[in-house]
Amino acid sequence: MALKPWREIAVPHEDVLKGTFQQAEFAADLSRVHQGSATPEYQDAALFFQRTFITEGMRLLLDSVVKRLAGRGGDPVVQLQTAFGGGKTHTLLAVYHLAEGKTATSKLQGIPPILDQAGIAELPKAKIAVLDGVELLGLASKPRMHGGVAVRTLWGELAWQLGGAEAYALVKEADENGTAPGKGELAAVLSSQAPCIVLMDELVRYVSQFEEGKTLSGGTYDTQLSFIQSLTEALKAVPNAILLASLPFSDREAGSQQGVKALRALEHYFGRVQALWKPVATEEAFEIVRRRLFANVSDRLGAEDVCKAYADFYAENSGDFPPETQDAKYLERLKHAYPIHPEVFDRLYEDWSSLDNFQRTRGVLKLMAKVIHRLWTSGNNDLMIQPGSLPLFDADTRNEAIYYLSPGWDPVLERDIDGERAMTTELDNAKPLFGSIHACRRIARAVFLGSAPDAGAVGGAKHHRGIELERLLLGTAQPGQKVGHYKDGVRALVDRLQYLNSASNRYWFDIRPNLRREMEDRKRRFDLREDVYPFIKDKLRFASGVFGGVHVFTPSADVPDDWSLRLVVLPPDATFGRAAQTLAVDAATAILKSRGEQPRQKQNRLVFLAPDADSISRFKDQVTSVLAWASIVSDVKGGRLNLDQHQSRQASQSLEQANEAMGRMVRETYKWLLTPLQEAKPGKGIGDIQWDHFQINPAVVNRTEEIEKVLKEHELLITEWAPVHLAKMMNAWFWKDDTTAVSALDIWQKTCCYLYLPRLRDADTLRATVNTGVASRDFFGVAYGREDDRFQGFHFSERTTIILDDSLLLIEPKVASDFAAKLAQEAAEREPAIKGREVGDGAAGGASSGSGAGGATNSSSGKTVPVSKPPTSAKKTTFFGTVEIDPIKAKLQFSDVAEEVLMLFTQKPGVKVRVSLEIEAEAPGGFEDGVQRSVRENCNQLKFKNHEFGE
Repeated sequence: MALKPWREIAVPHEDVLKGTFQQAEFAADLSRVHQGSATPEYQDAALFFQRTFITEGMRLLLDSVVKRLAGRGGDPVVQLQTAFGGGKTHTLLAVYHLAEGKTATSKLQGIPPILDQAGIAELPKAKIAVLDGVELLGLASKPRMHGGVAVRTLWGELAWQLGGAEAYALVKEADENGTAPGKGELAAVLSSQAPCIVLMDELVRYVSQFEEGKTLSGGTYDTQLSFIQSLTEALKAVPNAILLASLPFSDREAGSQQGVKALRALEHYFGRVQALWKPVATEEAFEIVRRRLFANVSDRLGAEDVCKAYADFYAENSGDFPPETQDAKYLERLKHAYPIHPEVFDRLYEDWSSLDNFQRTRGVLKLMAKVIHRLWTSGNNDLMIQPGSLPLFDADTRNEAIYYLSPGWDPVLERDIDGERAMTTELDNAKPLFGSIHACRRIARAVFLGSAPDAGAVGGAKHHRGIELERLLLGTAQPGQKVGHYKDGVRALVDRLQYLNSASNRYWFDIRPNLRREMEDRKRRFDLREDVYPFIKDKLRFASGVFGGVHVFTPSADVPDDWSLRLVVLPPDATFGRAAQTLAVDAATAILKSRGEQPRQKQNRLVFLAPDADSISRFKDQVTSVLAWASIVSDVKGGRLNLDQHQSRQASQSLEQANEAMGRMVRETYKWLLTPLQEAKPGKGIGDIQWDHFQINPAVVNRTEEIEKVLKEHELLITEWAPVHLAKMMNAWFWKDDTTAVSALDIWQKTCCYLYLPRLRDADTLRATVNTGVASRDFFGVAYGREDDRFQGFHFSERTTIILDDSLLLIEPKVASDFAAKLAQEAAEREPAIKGREVGDGAAGGASSGSGAGGATNSSSGKTVPVSKPPTSAKKTTFFGTVEIDPIKAKLQFSDVAEEVLMLFTQKPGVKVRVSLEIEAEAPGGFEDGVQRSVRENCNQLKFKNHEFGE
């Protein structure tokens, strides 16, 4: 059946003629949102509030919630039995997203005013328990497993959701026995997790399955009611805890007889709360306007058909229109408002009435009289008079509208909104898809009606400028039309109109030219590789930290192949994601395997940072926005672009905001740490190169420290190494066959080259490990050279300070132990010989002195010949020695001096030994600054008493 246009059903009053005067529910599911599996419009808090119209009733409820969570009053228990305008579950979702606190309240459309009004600067995050009676139906007879814990009851589930095992322990006994916990136990749970919020949905469905006299694992009917009673009492004792429970509105909705019984009992325990729902516009207002402007509705059935068609249209496209259109009451609003669409009244009463000189009733009547007169005379055939129907091309209608606004709207209307020379007309004429429904003109008119008061009001502008897309569609689309055509029209207008602004899914006209349009035009000027990539490179800055170098977008030929640990930041086109890793891995592999045309040797010194595949396009777009805003600000300062003071300030603020957003996106985009490794087992070969990947926390200030932390946590970078691990590596890869002594420097260098060996921070890490391990007999010995079967500068099972150079050897512990035993044996053999020489010298002296009478025996005569006794010499008490040491063989000669001389002194108890070292160095050409700096730092580290460079 064909629907009749309004002009065939509703006849205006004679003075007007002469010119003298949705039914459907959103697929909202609280449990799915809590589990993280809902669709984006419900799961994403910012998107949810963008798509949610906060009615007066919902606002009052949220106000009570935020006050309660902040400990500033508010109701401890609220039952949702009245339609709040968005549906009970929709209301619970609003409370859930607000209390959860994952998204900043500044990003939740409509929430900042509520917080401001409540005097709350920052809403604390709350613990949330979601008890969905339908989702928890099975809990009554079958425990729900949380890890290794079996939760049997509603109160056990409540405690577990709020605080896990810790909170569950407080009600564990009651949960296991199926008995309701007392008020004190529940208050302890709530206070330990406060601020907290409990959301109960479909509770009647859950409780009604407990038949009286029947005990289930989840308790009994009476224990469920006792739990609710104790919970409501406990909530009163915790000032920052709140319960919201939805109950059926009628007995029919409660279902069975048991359900009705449960409903009555729950109503008693929850208690009635004050009705918060408040209509946006009264039916009386519709009636006043209609009776004054229209004589009668000649075909009431035809009018009802049109209204029902609109309601069905909104239901079929529920995601495109405001939530209130899905309420059954909206059909009644359509009927009461017919032939004027309720959205016209909402905009005039809510927005235009904020203008100082616009009278609510008289102003609406005067404007609508001119609108209806022009639509009647021009043969308008719309089904209802919507915001998109306003004939702003008509001089009288236009003048009446802009009469209430500030000066400057004439060029806006003429150029961008309506009329023969308007851009909207040009777009409609150029594209039949738009022209057939006048899409662009209707959109522009609806935007004007919804946003002009913001720009024209002296003190009554809304907190959020503009009109949302869903409300814009509500003011334009008619049954039988494609909503998508209007969406296409919106995009076309955003790209072309000079005075149209858009942000956060909202649209508005302003009397000043659109700076954003200028910015969008400039964004197209910037080349990806010539402008965007260099800009990103400049913003990717890292402290050096553990890395010897950070290489941002550096070709493989320019990444050094040396012993330093290096971080390589991959370019924006080398993206990484869990589902798409190829680009980043290919780019990193190319750098890992070669340095320009040459194979790369020190592969184990490179780690990589890659951009996120899902974020890179938004990041690039944000960079072009920054470049565009920067060029606008630069042109304003240079006098190349003329803007008023407000626009100049707006451009500067937009640049600051774009820079702030870009700073966040830099960290959010460059978050993938890639590290190469290979698996290898001795005798079984080496596997292919594999790539470990980890996400870097974008919130940290020092990302270099965070990268080092991640590497250390996953043992991909060794900064402190136990000797046992070094010994294991030596046994696996170095002490092989007859090779029992290996160059320590060679070991360090091989760890830098091979991906199957540990990645050490630097050579000092190895040196510190050797210093620690050589003091034990379990790991290895050290020496500074080997001649035949003898080690030079040998140390084993003793503390020493090694110097890591090409002469240092790590010796297999058994070989070191055998050599140490050999040295001990040689020392033991030398001891009697030394003592024998001392005894022989003493005997010779005795023979010369005879029996002590001062004579000697003549060997030829056998007679004793008197001789004079030599004078007794004093014992030597000090020693001083100087030796010249070849600087090339310094380590070996130092070791020899220590063993052959110093050891003879230090082995004797009571001998005080002082050793000093003098170094003189002369360079005819002078020492380089780097050498001087290193020598001074090392001298300070080694505690030299004196050190200086001279001319």
